[in-house]
Amino acid sequence: MVFLHLSDLHLGKRVNEFSLLEDQAHILAQIEDIAARRKADAVVIAGDLYDRAAPPAEAVQLLDGFLTHLAQAGRAVLVCAGNHDSPERLAFGGALLAKSRLYVSPAYNGEVRAVELRDEWGPVRFYLLPFLKPATVRRAFPDEEIDGYEAAVRTALAHVSPAPQGRCVLAAHQFVTGAAPGGSEELNVGGLDNVSAAAFDAFDYVALGHIHSPQHIGRDTLRYCGSPLKYSLAEARGQKSVTVVTMAEKGAVRVETEPLAPLRDLREIRGAYDEVTARSFYEHSNTQDYLHITLTDEEEILDAVGKLRSIYPNLLRLDYDNARTRAGAALPGPAAVQSKTPAELFGEFYEKQNGRPLSDEQRAYLDGLIETVWEEGRA
Repeated sequence: MVFLHLSDLHLGKRVNEFSLLEDQAHILAQIEDIAARRKADAVVIAGDLYDRAAPPAEAVQLLDGFLTHLAQAGRAVLVCAGNHDSPERLAFGGALLAKSRLYVSPAYNGEVRAVELRDEWGPVRFYLLPFLKPATVRRAFPDEEIDGYEAAVRTALAHVSPAPQGRCVLAAHQFVTGAAPGGSEELNVGGLDNVSAAAFDAFDYVALGHIHSPQHIGRDTLRYCGSPLKYSLAEARGQKSVTVVTMAEKGAVRVETEPLAPLRDLREIRGAYDEVTARSFYEHSNTQDYLHITLTDEEEILDAVGKLRSIYPNLLRLDYDNARTRAGAALPGPAAVQSKTPAELFGEFYEKQNGRPLSDEQRAYLDGLIETVWEEGRA
């Protein structure tokens, strides 16, 4: 059996003021072509199909077309909801959709949906685990002691118990300890949403979503496929791909990646103004790409953004790197701040104010407080 592993489509997303719907339509068409060329039996989408719980109509139409094309090609589609999705909206009409072999995880109520597909070696069971928060699992199992994300996921999976001799795949949307964030994810604070890789040991392949850079955690078959497009400047130097999984008999799993070519890349340019605006500089690249430009001129250029956008219309951000900006480098810039959790930022602030770091007791109290705020904000 061959299936594609996708996640974090984030349909309807905007980067700065730019809509990415055209770019997303281009990449989904490319994924359809890969599925056809690789003769995929199924497509697994591990959450965050949309960028927000109530997506714009254009994003819904785009997903509808993508899923329809996959179904018309005879491919099963298996979907679990991510933290950006509304599980109830996503699973609307689930019984009817299943007749077209489109299987969507319902809102979690204590059960994990299982779908059985077959190939020449027999059945393969796909388990669809939507994004879980501790509070959600506590409602389903009020007598269980669930003190965090690790316990929540382990409790949910304890009620799955796949047969050891059978082949089984799990689609899940969680943050697994050891994963390296790509830069555009929405992660919980202080590492409170971490789930250990060992929680997934019972599954032959774990199709993970939530982290936007492709990677495996420990074994090659516990994998994030990454988002199909770059959604932040932190991802500018990365390469996006789709993961292709081939399952034969029990224990025989091959994992490959197919590179994806975006309609417009997201990349960085650095140099003096005269250099980056010279025809010899830009005529050999795609000026329609989404760009972060860093100018090295000592003097700021009047209306630099407007002038640069006459050549590079999708300029996302302009910075300077010169003697003046380097003199102020002692102050943390936006990128440095954005890369830290609220707990880390508060800890640094506390230490600067009091001349000593937080104690273990204070840090534990802070983590608990942040978790409470996070849960209430998500409720």
